[in-house]
Amino acid sequence: MGRTFFVGGNWKCNGTSEEVKKIVSTLNDAQVPPSDVVEVVVSPPYVFLPLVKSLLRPDFHVAAQNCWVKKGGAFTGEVSAEMLVNLEIPWVILGHSERRSLLNESNEFVGEKVAYALSQGLKVIACVGETLEQREAGSTMEVVAAQTKAIAERVSNWANVVLAYEPVWAIGTGKVATPAQAQDVHFELRKWLHANTSPEVAATTRIIYGEKTCESEIRAKPYEPHLKSRSSVKDCIMLGPDGSICFLDLSIHSMGTITILRELIEPEAYCKLDCALGGSVNGANCKELAAKPDVDGFLVGGASLKPEFIDIIKAAEVKKSA
Repeated sequence: MGRTFFVGGNWKCNGTSEEVKKIVSTLNDAQVPPSDVVEVVVSPPYVFLPLVKSLLRPDFHVAAQNCWVKKGGAFTGEVSAEMLVNLEIPWVILGHSERRSLLNESNEFVGEKVAYALSQGLKVIACVGETLEQREAGSTMEVVAAQTKAIAERVSNWANVVLAYEPVWAIGTGKVATPAQAQDVHFELRKWLHANTSPEVAATTRIIYGEKTCESEIRAKPYEPHLKSRSSVKDCIMLGPDGSICFLDLSIHSMGTITILRELIEPEAYCKLDCALGGSVNGANCKELAAKPDVDGFLVGGASLKPEFIDIIKAAEVKKSA
């Protein structure tokens, strides 16, 4: 039996109740392949989990963005796996690159979290991936293997694990992760699973392409001469201290940040800018990525809050027809 295509939407720390309702309504109205072709999971912030679960179509599922490493107790601000199970939330994202880098979550800590979440009956989207420095040093597989090993040492049953490869090095650097590069890492990661877990785990575990979208920064200085309106552009961007970085000053959950930017920049410059956004999965590249034999789906950030998420879900048809 083949690996069912998987598309996850990580909403991160975005949204209001009204915005969340609009996003869910868009998803509920979407015409997408059936659940035997693509499994769809969306991950809103904790406070919106019950709301999304109550409104979301039955063939889509809900994930938390994190959970604590052990049973609940005196751990202020944390949410336990047991709490998620109690809310009937089936999935959780663990080991995301933002938590590894911003909150210093180690490989071992992530491995323990994955094992505990699985023991409580949750399904896990476990994230791995290397930084730019690690990529340029040629240590991609060393890093990704170490991250995966920390999970494999604590997990024997991989039936409820989806691995998400995040090319952290392609985010905000001007470098682009190509479909071929994604396939290369997925292929090597599957080889690692074959050698270090079992041939069955390697053959059945879904390895999806994860990404951090351009909601934080883009290199914009070269495009300043092409801005259509200097007076209005300040409403949506804010230059960094050295003038070389442009921070989007609009919430990505507005489902319009890039659209607004497109309206403010001359077409030729926008095309170049769009190509420089990094390793993001989007409506334009999702089919090419999905066609790669070892790419079993996507974990999408900002694009999951926009209508193009539906196009990304439909990319599963590429696998169906392959």
